[in-house]
Amino acid sequence: MARHLKGGEEPPLMTIPRELILSLERVHEHAKSDSDFRSVLDSLDGFGRTARGAILTFLLMQSFTACPSAPRKKGISSPFTEYLKYLPMEMLPTFWAPAECDLLTGTTLAPALTAKLNSLNREFEQLREATSSLPWCAEQWWDEVDGILEFDDWLQVDAFYRSRALEYPGVGDCMVPCIDMANHSSGTGTAAIYEVDDQGNAVLLLRDGKTVEENGEITITYGDKKGACEMLFSYGFIEDEMESARELFLDLSIPGDDPLGRAKAAVANCAPGFKIVESGDGVSWDGAYIWLICVNEEDGLSFQIQQTVEGNRELIATWKDEPVHGFEDFRSILEQDPLWDVYHLRAVSVLQERIASQLQDLYGSDDQVDAAQHGDGTNIRERAWHLAKRLRFLESELLEKAYSYYEDELPA
Repeated sequence: MARHLKGGEEPPLMTIPRELILSLERVHEHAKSDSDFRSVLDSLDGFGRTARGAILTFLLMQSFTACPSAPRKKGISSPFTEYLKYLPMEMLPTFWAPAECDLLTGTTLAPALTAKLNSLNREFEQLREATSSLPWCAEQWWDEVDGILEFDDWLQVDAFYRSRALEYPGVGDCMVPCIDMANHSSGTGTAAIYEVDDQGNAVLLLRDGKTVEENGEITITYGDKKGACEMLFSYGFIEDEMESARELFLDLSIPGDDPLGRAKAAVANCAPGFKIVESGDGVSWDGAYIWLICVNEEDGLSFQIQQTVEGNRELIATWKDEPVHGFEDFRSILEQDPLWDVYHLRAVSVLQERIASQLQDLYGSDDQVDAAQHGDGTNIRERAWHLAKRLRFLESELLEKAYSYYEDELPA
């Protein structure tokens, strides 16, 4: 900043008119006047009606509209056409080379990255299939010789959105030009907050009690509670001040010899795993899925086919003859059971075994990572290697802490 600023005494540092907030509402407004884009959006059905689907497709179309190599111009330019030209190419892990991705072996980012790339590929194929029936798309986007769209283009608009999307009150997930250029700083380092004013405009406000010296930087927070894995996954960096992984998610699978395994998998309405969160001197965990693994028919869990009022058949879970309406709150049901201590012990045992397995994978790949050639003249960039090493260290610290913390809950 060119002058000293003091929170509580400053007008909004920046105001972005509502019509320049790239939201689902704004995309639909643009589609009313852009028939080419509207035909693409309509072809996507449900995906095109979500904020993510609509905004990514809009970004892709705006990039195509501005593309100098496009044989025939399609779509209508907007202020966002210029905005796209100034967005930096983020080094998110979805752009890492295979050798760089191998550095993540044993981290929780490795399966998350694989799942994300698979999801992006499905979205891209959905886009191809949906728009191939539009003559100009078939010719200019998908022609085997002259088509110009590639999977990397979808990766890029995903990176733009994922690394810059802000959740605004009354607007939802959106991109806000200029404000989304602000760098991240957590805790007391956050200089400004973003809000919506009475007219629906996006405003950037200096935090009360916060001062920014002349030539200082205006920062916002991307999320103080986000863990190291999520920061690297979504934004391509881990802040220097981060001393802990904060949280991580470990996946779980129902054992193959579980006689109720298929039924459990069919009714589970929760993420297949559990989250570990560092909290003060200890470690907490949360995950409804683990309770599905810990109880079985002899404990009181059963399944039956029930006919709905519409005449359909659905699988219903019961616990001691009482219906279970979703498993998100299954723990509270088990806590009322006389055998709660047994179920809790089983859960901690499953948790410990899974943590140990993750540590084994992490430490088992350390030598390979340490020996990997990186830097100029290699397939591994220096920054990617250091980010992977930092993530590995932070996650191993939290996993070790969790293993020790819950070891005390198991019988000797």
